[in-house]
Amino acid sequence: MLVELTITNFAIIDSLRLSLEPDFNVFTGETGAGKSIILDAISALVGGRAGAEVVRAGAERAIVEGIFDLSNATLTAGAGEEASAGHSQEHDEGGEPEDTIASILSAQGIEPEDGMLILAREVAANGRSVARIAGRAVPVAVLQRLAAHLVDIHGQGDHLTLLRPAQHLYFLDRYASTVDLRDEVTGLVAELRVTQRDLARLERDDQELERRLDLLRFQVDEITAARLAPGEIDALELERKRLASVERLGELASVAHAALAGDETGETPGAVELLATAQRALGDLLRLDNTLEGDADSLSQAAALADDVAASLRAYQDELVVDPGRQAEVEERWDLLARLRRKYGATIENILAFAESAAEELNTFSRREERLGELREREAALLGQIGEKAALLSARRQEAATRLAAAMERELDQLNMRKARFEIAITQTADPDGALVAGTARSRSKSTSVPAGHYAFTATGIDTIEFRIAPNPGEPFKPLAKTASGGETSRLMLALRTVLARADAVPVLIFDEIDAGISGKTGQAVGEKLWELARAHQILCVTHLPQIAAFGDAHFSVAKEVDDLRTRTLTERLSGERRVDELGQLLGAQSSAALANAKELLQRAEKWKASHARESLRA
Repeated sequence: MLVELTITNFAIIDSLRLSLEPDFNVFTGETGAGKSIILDAISALVGGRAGAEVVRAGAERAIVEGIFDLSNATLTAGAGEEASAGHSQEHDEGGEPEDTIASILSAQGIEPEDGMLILAREVAANGRSVARIAGRAVPVAVLQRLAAHLVDIHGQGDHLTLLRPAQHLYFLDRYASTVDLRDEVTGLVAELRVTQRDLARLERDDQELERRLDLLRFQVDEITAARLAPGEIDALELERKRLASVERLGELASVAHAALAGDETGETPGAVELLATAQRALGDLLRLDNTLEGDADSLSQAAALADDVAASLRAYQDELVVDPGRQAEVEERWDLLARLRRKYGATIENILAFAESAAEELNTFSRREERLGELREREAALLGQIGEKAALLSARRQEAATRLAAAMERELDQLNMRKARFEIAITQTADPDGALVAGTARSRSKSTSVPAGHYAFTATGIDTIEFRIAPNPGEPFKPLAKTASGGETSRLMLALRTVLARADAVPVLIFDEIDAGISGKTGQAVGEKLWELARAHQILCVTHLPQIAAFGDAHFSVAKEVDDLRTRTLTERLSGERRVDELGQLLGAQSSAALANAKELLQRAEKWKASHARESLRA
C-alpha cells in the first residue's frame, strides 16, 4: 500500500505530505481546489506523463515521492480467484516468465528495506524528468512496469473507454490472463505481414520485374567495374592537388633545398654547410672547455637532420614531373567517383554497401520461383500457427467471458442496477484467405471451442469482442454506447474495475470522481462497494458525493488559499465535527438540517460497516 505521499512544487501544490490509511481514503473539496492534482502527482510518480507544465511557477523542479509497504503485496504476480479459475498457470505453454515486483527489483539490483520501497519522480522546469526506485535512478519504463503491480488509476473520463468496443478485448484479456498469449499471436501476425510483403514484391507483373532486374544488373555492374577501394577518394584527391600544382611545388622545393644545401654555384652556403662550420668551431672549443658538450650533441643531431631533409627535398624535386597523361587519368577517375557518389552514396563504403544490397536483391529475383515457393510455404505455415494460437486464445476468452459476465452482474446488482444483465459477445468472421483453424480448439473447460475453418484475423486474434447490457428485464442486449446512461457507465466501470482488481491483486486502487452522473441513492451503493473493495485493496477516491465520502476510513479535505498573491493547496484530515461540517457542505448547506443529515449519513455508514465487518469475520 501507499503509506506516505510527499509532493513538492507540483502545479499549485507547494509542499504537501500525506499519511494514508491502508483501506478507504476519500478526498473532498471545492472544484479546482487541487484534489485531482494530488492524483495527477501520483500518476507522475508511477511513470505517467509529466512535462514542464507540472512544475510550480518559479520553481526549478517538481518532486513527488511515495513510500510503499510491500509486506502484504503479491511480489510474484498472480491472478485472483475468479481470474485463475480454470487457468492456474499463465505460462504452462512454455512462455516467458511473468513480470513481477520481485523480478523487476531483482533486475535493478534493488532490495526493499524492511518491506518498504520508495519511488520518486523529479520533473525539471525544462521538462526533463528523473525516476528513482529506492534512491537509484532508473528509466521511466522500469518505474511504469513496477507501478503496474502497485497502483491502478481510474481517472476522470476513463469510463468513456467502456463505450469503445475496441477496448473491450483488452479488458477481457486482462481478466482472462491471456495477454501473453495475445502477444504471441501479435508476433506471428507481424512475421506474416513481412512474409506477405516479400511475396507481393516477387509477384509483380513480368514487365515491371524485368525493368527492376535490368536496373539492378546495371547498378551492380557499374559499381563492380569501377573496382573501388576503401580510402581511394582521399588518396585521389591528394594526387589531383599534386598534379595540378607540380610547377609551384618544384619552385618551393628548390627554394627549401637551396636554403639547406646552398645554391648550385656554391657561392652562397646553405644551412648544412653553416652547421658543419659551427660543428668544427664547437669541437675546437670543447678541447679547451667541455662545458658545452651537451650542446655539441644537439648541434650534431641538427646537422644530420638538415642533411636528411636536404636529401629528401632533392629526391622530391626529381620525382616532380609534369605528366598531362596521368593528370587526365586522375581527373577521369575523379569524375567517375563523383558520379557514383551522387547515385549510390557519399563514401566508398556506402557505394559498396549499395552494391551488396542490390546483388542480394538480384540473387533473390534470380531464384524467384524457388523463393516464391519458400515464401508461400512459410505463409501457409504462419496462417496455421496463427489459427492454432488464435483459436486457443478465443476459447480461453469465451471461457473467461462467461465468468466475467456473471461477476459483472453480481457487482451491478450491488450498485443499484438490479436485474441488469451483462454479456460479452465474441464473434469470428469467416474468410477463405484468413487464419486456418485446423480442428476444434478447446480451452481447459470443454464448454468452449472454436470450430475448424478459415477466419479473418488481426494482431489480436480472430475475435471481435463487444460488451453488451440489458439494463432492465425484458429488454434485449444492446451495445453499451447505445444503452448505458452516464451514471450507468460509471457504475459499469466501477464494477469492471472491481472485478479486474480482484483478478490483478493490485494493492492500490485510485478513483477520480467515480460518482459522475450518480445520484445520492446510488452513491450509497457505490460507497458500500468501495468500502468492501477496500477490505482487500487500499482505495484513494476523489468524490463530491457525501454518501460516498461517509464511508471513508480516512477523510481528507482539500482546499485552496491565496498567500502573498500565490495560490497553494492545503489538505486536512477530518474527524469529529470537522468531518460533519465537510459533509454538510457537500450536501449544499451549513444549516442545522444539513448537519443533522450529515451526522445521519456518518452513523448509517458506520453501522453498515460494522455489520459487514462482523459478517466478514463470521465468513
